[in-house]
Amino acid sequence: MVTQPNLIASEHQLEAPTLGLWQQIQEDWKAHGCDWTKPGFRAVAVHRFGVWRMQVEPKLLRAPLSMIYRSLYRKVRNSYGIDLPYTVKLGRRVVIEHQNAIIIHGYCTIGDDCIIRQGVTLGNRYLDKPLESPQLGDRVNIGAGAKILGKVNLGDDVNIGANAVVLSDVPAGQTAVGIPAKILKSRPPEHHT
Repeated sequence: MVTQPNLIASEHQLEAPTLGLWQQIQEDWKAHGCDWTKPGFRAVAVHRFGVWRMQVEPKLLRAPLSMIYRSLYRKVRNSYGIDLPYTVKLGRRVVIEHQNAIIIHGYCTIGDDCIIRQGVTLGNRYLDKPLESPQLGDRVNIGAGAKILGKVNLGDDVNIGANAVVLSDVPAGQTAVGIPAKILKSRPPEHHT
């Protein structure tokens, strides 16, 4: 049976130009303040390399690149405490603000211009559903120590407070804080008379 390729593309895919490895790394470098020594930049650069090397054919040519990737991935994970596998769908200009205890599930999707801080876990929630993972929209801001667990969707422009434990979806533009995380109610503007 021949399967048809998926012809439905998201609006995001239609408007985003495809960048080469070097252009992606330059963009990430700028997003990280033009500092190549930042662990977050290094983690993202290794991720980009890992994704790029999977396009190299034949597999025989890819093999040495895979060995280099695995070595760099382990170096970043063990030295900086940032676990960012190449299977993560990582958007453009994602900033990993600090290092240590950052765990990102291999099937996560992270949109453009997101910020992830130290101690963040984007992981699964149930042992019997190991592939379920968080899906982040664009411009999501995740506070230090936050845990986002399971098949959770965070809309565009969402803020997650420090140490929050997010177990359910957060609509676009909202802020969630607490354990378990609750959406903050916006206060009406005050009128001074």
